Amino acid sequence: MARIFRLAHLTTTEVAAIDKSDAVVVQPIGAVEQHGPHLPLITDAMHAEAIACAAVESLPDDSNVWVLPTLHYGKSTEHLGRAGTIAMSAATLTAVCTDLGDSLAASGFRKLVFVNGHGGQPGLLDVVARDIRYRTGLEVFPVMPMRFPAPPEVDPSLDGFDIHGGFGETSLMLAIAPELVHQERGFPDGQQAAAAFARYKHLTLEGVLPTAWLTDDLSESGIIGDPTAASADIGKLILASAAAQLAEALLEVREFAFPARGGQR
Repeated sequence: MARIFRLAHLTTTEVAAIDKSDAVVVQPIGAVEQHGPHLPLITDAMHAEAIACAAVESLPDDSNVWVLPTLHYGKSTEHLGRAGTIAMSAATLTAVCTDLGDSLAASGFRKLVFVNGHGGQPGLLDVVARDIRYRTGLEVFPVMPMRFPAPPEVDPSLDGFDIHGGFGETSLMLAIAPELVHQERGFPDGQQAAAAFARYKHLTLEGVLPTAWLTDDLSESGIIGDPTAASADIGKLILASAAAQLAEALLEVREFAFPARGGQR
């Protein structure tokens, strides 16, 4: 019988019986937004869920790590106006995450990990994580697995500019759900962003000196990157690498304690 690790598949009695002293609750979170003409709106949410579940499935049976149902909607302001994009405001997503933290704390849990698949909301999750920490006492860890170091075989051609519907995301979708990828439609030019920033030393999309960009500022196609070399084999490598690194991180989260609150367990 397969191990149950999805928290919502348990009964209230079973959740009450979980040892909360080191239990870790994982909340995958993504977005519903345009990803160019070749990828589905749900791409980011599927990435977060696939990596989170693969990571937790690989852990020992007694790991005491639990995955919540994926939060599919996210803060997708940069893609508003593109057909199909459904965006939460910062206030709405903050409220949803705060309510989640309140509910988990009320059930006795002490550790929460946001596994984020959408590049438009790491800053918000950093802020709300600290608010949840102060409000509930939960230890909260926001992580974006696609920012883990990539395996050496993965070499996207647009360093720092392959962030949306490009090489990495398309490869991962080809590994997770190839039936949802429409390679037959071709790949419009998604390299406008790289060209726009090429002559600047400090300005970047998401680096030390980022700019508050909208998709319409950077790309006619909705793609920011170059998916032409994407493949399912590369996607499987990305998935395996991200899941393995997340699994290690989750065990560290389980063991961690703030030094002023009693030191390491």
